[in-house]
Amino acid sequence: MSSTNRSATTTVNGGISYWYADDGLPDTREPLPGDATADVVIVGGGYTGLWTAYYLKKAAPFLRITVLEQKFCGYGASGRNGGWLYNGVAGRDRYAKLHGHDAAVRLQQAMNDTVTEVIDVAKAEDIDADIHHGGVLEVAYTPAQLARLKAFHATEVSYGEKERTLHGARETAERIRVAGAVGSTWTPHGARLHPVKLVKGLARAAEALGVTIHESTPVTEIKPKHAITPYGTVRAPYVLRCTEGFTASLKGSRRTWLPMNSSMIATEPLTPAQWESIGWEGRETLGDMAHAYMYAQRTADDRIALGGRGVPYRFGSRTDNDGRTQPHTVEALYDILTRFFPQLTGLGIAHAWSGVLGVPRDWCASVSLDRSTGLGWAGGYVGSGVATANLAARTLRDLVQQDSGQSGPTDLTALPWANHKVRKWEPEPFRWLGVHGMYATYHAADRRELTGRTTESSRLAKAADKIAGRG
Repeated sequence: MSSTNRSATTTVNGGISYWYADDGLPDTREPLPGDATADVVIVGGGYTGLWTAYYLKKAAPFLRITVLEQKFCGYGASGRNGGWLYNGVAGRDRYAKLHGHDAAVRLQQAMNDTVTEVIDVAKAEDIDADIHHGGVLEVAYTPAQLARLKAFHATEVSYGEKERTLHGARETAERIRVAGAVGSTWTPHGARLHPVKLVKGLARAAEALGVTIHESTPVTEIKPKHAITPYGTVRAPYVLRCTEGFTASLKGSRRTWLPMNSSMIATEPLTPAQWESIGWEGRETLGDMAHAYMYAQRTADDRIALGGRGVPYRFGSRTDNDGRTQPHTVEALYDILTRFFPQLTGLGIAHAWSGVLGVPRDWCASVSLDRSTGLGWAGGYVGSGVATANLAARTLRDLVQQDSGQSGPTDLTALPWANHKVRKWEPEPFRWLGVHGMYATYHAADRRELTGRTTESSRLAKAADKIAGRG
């Protein structure tokens, strides 16, 4: 679909994200004024860092906790994501292989509970983040996707999701009328939210408890008991790295987690007649079973915000500044929108943006604390960070309290992702070639499945899984 055939709506490209265009940029907090000390210093002012500060301060009000953020809280993925608060966690199946099925079931149950935890804390802290607890609907629109969807549904049920339901074409259309949809699976463990309203509210809640937040303070190096910035060094027994997709910018961490790029568009508001033609009255978050999958939500102001992979990775683990997105990526996302909802052809795109998420070499999210150095970290969420960051933060809290003698082991510290170790990514140019080859292959597999009738997943996708290290 050519942009010349869309409405005359001017598309804002970049500017961090639509969420900031909607809610406004925050007033920037003061940078670190010089050398300082703390009991815990947290590097990164996104969901992981802020939730960790919040829960630690709630558990131990006497702790002096400092958060250091290179731009402003929520500048990274926490202010650019799709607003999917859901129970997916990267690496669960691998953890089942490493630690047993029951351990993975416990991890999944913790993620299910995390959705409710975020909703409850937001309510308790008076954070109005446009949360709507409508669950998650994932659809299939090819025979191969339908086969994967049924297998996915069965797997989720095997991990304890007894409330999950499987739907045929008619029942799917009763929820959302996606063109050509032949089936879907729905879970109640999901909600739509406004990412920026959540991160702003969370920062306010942490500060109200007594957490110190310094913005415009890039941390250039993390060492045991030291977080080093251009303005001074913060010394603390515990230094927690909560930098997700921006981890590669730290000294010595270029190959730790790969900054994977994800892009989004937000439409102009739909008319009541357009919504009548689509349905979506339950405001479920919406995904599909493509290999290069999409994700979408119906926003509180009645737009569709839709995302997927654009240019997946920049050479040398570089990250963007303001979220500007290449025009062909905007067109590719618009094509997905109009393939799902052909009646929206011509609808204007109000905003396009991009951001990075953290991908470990084995695609497993994890949370760790090195008791010999006091260095901790959490992340590698592979795009599922809105809820996972909360569970990671509570786990980091428990690991710190256990190490400092304030408490013993907990159910969270016993989860299989705690203190998981993974090898680093390959050096360039091999990781650039690998990632771009992987997504080119996934896109080719999706194109082949769209024109085929077989229920078998494309062999190209299986090859891409091996390239990725997912297989």
